[in-house]
Amino acid sequence: MARRAALCVTRKCTLMRDSNYIPNRLFCATASAAQLPKKVPQFSKKGRIFTGVAIGLLIGGGAYASTVDEATFCGWLFSATKLVNPFFAYLDPEVAHRLAVAAAARGWIPVEKRPDLPILGIRVWGRGFSNPIGLAAGFDKNAEAVEGLLGLGFGFMEVGSVTPIPQEGNSKPRIFRLPNEGAIINRCGFNSEGIVAVAKRLGAQHGKRKLETSTVASPAGDEVVRGGKSGPGILGVNLGKNKASEDAGADYVQGVHTLSQYADYLVINISSPNTPGLRQLQGRKQLKDLVKRVQAARDEMQWGEEGPPPLLVKIAPDLSKQDIEDIAAVALAMRVDGLIITNTTIQRPDTISNNPASVESGGLSGKPLFSLSTNILREMYILTKGRIPLVGCGGVSSGEDAYRKIRAGATLVQLYTAFAYGGPALVPRIKAELAECLERDGFKSVSEAVGADYR
Repeated sequence: MARRAALCVTRKCTLMRDSNYIPNRLFCATASAAQLPKKVPQFSKKGRIFTGVAIGLLIGGGAYASTVDEATFCGWLFSATKLVNPFFAYLDPEVAHRLAVAAAARGWIPVEKRPDLPILGIRVWGRGFSNPIGLAAGFDKNAEAVEGLLGLGFGFMEVGSVTPIPQEGNSKPRIFRLPNEGAIINRCGFNSEGIVAVAKRLGAQHGKRKLETSTVASPAGDEVVRGGKSGPGILGVNLGKNKASEDAGADYVQGVHTLSQYADYLVINISSPNTPGLRQLQGRKQLKDLVKRVQAARDEMQWGEEGPPPLLVKIAPDLSKQDIEDIAAVALAMRVDGLIITNTTIQRPDTISNNPASVESGGLSGKPLFSLSTNILREMYILTKGRIPLVGCGGVSSGEDAYRKIRAGATLVQLYTAFAYGGPALVPRIKAELAECLERDGFKSVSEAVGADYR
């Protein structure tokens, strides 16, 4: 009986194979599936046309890229980022930020191959900057993408703020876009992976950057070494304090001891509005005591011929006239190497009042901050008589904005919010526009234009 059943099954499967019959029964499905002819997928006419055009564009683009000079191709790459940048506007602001940093860390962004115009070169603190446009602290908080971001053509960049102990910062959501106003409100609260993690990254990058040496001709015609002690590009490290810390001075000292060896300059950040009590350190006595303590910590370390890194202080825009005068007096008396003017503001100008996000707490950055921060910059330049290098930060979104900061007293200028909105293509555009402004008004260098409004 069993033999007859087996014979029946064999005959049935043979019959189905010969007649191309597709069985419904499970016990023959495996046997028949292996014998069925495979169907070739058929694409629509539109699909074939699209595929052909795509392949043609790839081949044509490759052929074109092989014939153009490096400068033209580099410009094309930066312009191409304008097509990708709008995609980030559809993402949560913090997710978009993390993706941007990750892309820069992995080299998925353009690299500026074109040399900066000689008119943009400037020397500050004994270091040669190929241009005065830098990336402010807050974008690369944990030094994950230093090489990629400097590769965009910034004259310098700043990592941080870095706290001694890792901390999550304030609860999310904590970043809010105001795109129509070209602004952002954030209340991140010094979210940081801590100085140990940052020191490991900077240490690894330190040796690599030393191998990448280059020079740029200064406006006077002599050779100026481009970059800092670690290679091309100036690197600043912005130091912060932990939210729960009871001794702010100890936090900044710890940051100096751990990270100053990798920094071309250091920044004491005492102006973030998102860390309780931080701005109180801007008071005359508190600031003097803090600067004295941090300077001592820096100077007690062993340094080579280049000496210790310059020490800067970053101040807020929400200051009274007396506050500004006190800070200027301390900076001159303590011989502070520079001031960054300014951080974000807790004020809400009328220009953003119609935006629902304006009610969110935190620091406002971007275009609405430009006038306020530039006024503080102007007053500080007058009070310090141009004896202290000032870094203009707040609301810069064009070469004309950068030029106005420089004329108001800034030796260097930093971007943040405009870069978050405009992406990599913004960097070469601002540098080109700045050079045009300088040439238009008859300046032969950036240094000639610094504080020009008061001469």
